[in-house]
Amino acid sequence: MLDDRDYMRQPAYHGPRFSFTVALLVVNAIVFVIECICCGYPPRFSEGNYFVLSLDGLKNGYVWQFLTFQFMHAGWLHLLFNCLAIFFFGRSVETAMGRSRFLALYLSSGIIGGAVQTLFALWLPNIFSGAVVGASAGAYGLVAAFAVLNWEERFTLLIYFFPVTMRGKTLLWGSIAVILIMMLTSLGSGVANAAHLGGILTGFLYVRQIFQGRWRLPQWKLPARRRRPPPRELAAKSAGKYSFWRAAANKPDEELSADEFLQKEVDPILDKISAHGIHSLTNREREVLEKARVKMGKR
Repeated sequence: MLDDRDYMRQPAYHGPRFSFTVALLVVNAIVFVIECICCGYPPRFSEGNYFVLSLDGLKNGYVWQFLTFQFMHAGWLHLLFNCLAIFFFGRSVETAMGRSRFLALYLSSGIIGGAVQTLFALWLPNIFSGAVVGASAGAYGLVAAFAVLNWEERFTLLIYFFPVTMRGKTLLWGSIAVILIMMLTSLGSGVANAAHLGGILTGFLYVRQIFQGRWRLPQWKLPARRRRPPPRELAAKSAGKYSFWRAAANKPDEELSADEFLQKEVDPILDKISAHGIHSLTNREREVLEKARVKMGKR
């Protein structure tokens, strides 16, 4: 039965669980209060600051800036919009991926986003240089993760207080298009659009290739040697011995018994859910699970 497997059962209630989404919001708010106490409001950052991301800091060996800049903000509106993105997209992503993978996704999106911003600053220092702060790169990683996990699903978002219904793929490509347009039209504005681009691409690749397990290297196989056919006596004996298994393997799904169907079709899918989560299933695999429920209902 499907319910016999541990990962198909509903988890027992053990009280409220610690949420990394909420923890990120709290940490960002606390750090912003400390900024205001130490630097005044609005906080002013120089490239010599130990914690903001800058070329000067990295040249001095302050590599921790790739992490610390993600928790610093230039004003309360900057903080508010980033926290809203983390809250609305983070809850769903954390539920789907688990807390440890959620945190790894968020921090890696911020770090790689900062690295992309740094590369652009090295390439075009007059346009992309300057101190960088904010959780935007990590937030864009969450946007990309949410989009991939809901690739064909319809949902409604409030964009400037207007409800807009879209699919996950529309959200992803639309966000990337907006970032690229901003990079071209807001040159020298001080907005870290290159970090946003790095964050959203990191979120996409993390979920698509690592979490959903679609990273596949080409496998080269040598051509199999042709084997000599067995003697007639051995072939006849083997045909009688294995005819049952061949017949079961060639049956269409509708003719298989419930036990045969579970063993042949459902068990590999349940193993995949256990390893990568239910969001990694293809449409065909979801249809197979639906057939399994129908067959189990007829027993």
